[in-house]
Amino acid sequence: MLGAILGDRYEVKQQLGKKAGRRTFVARDLKTQELVVVKLLSFGSDFEWDDLKLFEREAETLKSLSHPSIPRYLDYFEVNLSAIKGFALVQTYISAQTLEQYLQAGRTFTEAEVKQLAQALLEILIYLHGLHPPVIHRDLKPSNILLKERSGNSVGQVYLIDFGSVQTALAAEGGTRTVVGTYGYMPPEQFGGRTVPASDIYSLGATLIYLITGTHPADLPQKDFRIQFGQMAAHLSPTFTRWLSLMSEPSLEKRFSSAVEAIKALDQQLFQNTTSLTVGKPAGSKIQLTKNGESLEILIPPVGFQLSMVFTGFFALAWNSFITTWTLGALVVPFPINIPFVLFSLPFWGIGLSMVYRIFFALFGCTRLRLNQQQINLTSEFWGIEFHRSRSSPREDIIKLVYVPKHFTKDSDGSQTRVPAQLDIWAGIRKYQIGGDNGGIQSETELEWLAHELSDWLGIPVTRE
Repeated sequence: MLGAILGDRYEVKQQLGKKAGRRTFVARDLKTQELVVVKLLSFGSDFEWDDLKLFEREAETLKSLSHPSIPRYLDYFEVNLSAIKGFALVQTYISAQTLEQYLQAGRTFTEAEVKQLAQALLEILIYLHGLHPPVIHRDLKPSNILLKERSGNSVGQVYLIDFGSVQTALAAEGGTRTVVGTYGYMPPEQFGGRTVPASDIYSLGATLIYLITGTHPADLPQKDFRIQFGQMAAHLSPTFTRWLSLMSEPSLEKRFSSAVEAIKALDQQLFQNTTSLTVGKPAGSKIQLTKNGESLEILIPPVGFQLSMVFTGFFALAWNSFITTWTLGALVVPFPINIPFVLFSLPFWGIGLSMVYRIFFALFGCTRLRLNQQQINLTSEFWGIEFHRSRSSPREDIIKLVYVPKHFTKDSDGSQTRVPAQLDIWAGIRKYQIGGDNGGIQSETELEWLAHELSDWLGIPVTRE
């Protein structure tokens, strides 16, 4: 077929797919010189009249659709070549890979990316289901979803393709019912030939579960027909796990009834027992945050004087005075007998100078976190001098954002020690920490706000520990 001219206009360049009676090609439109997709239904030994009915329905449906995330109908004609006879449907070509191809190549998707995909696909379903009569896709799955390369903080442009199983709600109410779809993505009602708009909701839920777990939904355990994905998705936030469960609920009565309802729940997180991070900058906060599509910078100013510094200052003074006396006494001892005594004092000097540094840093030092599309960098600035807390890491190495709330730990004597809240950004094996004992953060509210801003810019969900 390569090189063949179909409809006196479309030159076949590449085969995209093949299944019983159907083949899909990339072809060049000899009139416009643009690439197009040609779907070919051939009259062979395995041809069935139901195939032609579905093929014609796909053509009629595409002709009536107009959405930027759905291929556009271009042409429909009869093929009458010596080597092949049948019908051809021509639609616009989209240069992108399917989600199935991404998964097979080993790509993983974060919770934030899956939410973006869910949002985009639900918006497509809102369009389809809002038509008169509603259009039900009936075969929503990773191989029928195209995703262009990511751009900035966006997961990429999403497209829904292959309307070969499409059905209108009116067609579902009358006439014979044809069971179509793909096992693992079909809701229970679809096995009986019944489909409603909420059937596409189930298929989308199963698709998202595949993206999260990396396991085909048909291969995941089931209980009472419910997909049991919890153990493989322990890294998800509880609210999103609950949302996915409602998307893939086998019972129509308990599942989201529409794409509008599902997207509303996704946007507003309308679930019980939800603890959300502070979104807006807390009143009175002196932390400076600047961000755009290319970079994000957080400047945490000095804490300033606090009453606790008085005790720490006196203790540091007493400690360093004692070490000074010890060291001077060791130095008057004849050489080389004094060497062990001087070396013994060095760790204590480290502790004493560390206490002094902490006091002065709290009074005059600031912390700066810089992120751009290339790297992450965390520095301490003290009287105009910049110190790197750790080496910079590539932006793509950032894999996790962990919020650790304020808590208490017990030492070996059973005494409780208060541990301030902190936010950890993990880039490979490196951890970039703000808050905690590093100071600068006045309250958990400020840290939660920063966690939300970083999560939004990085496209990575916040994990609580």
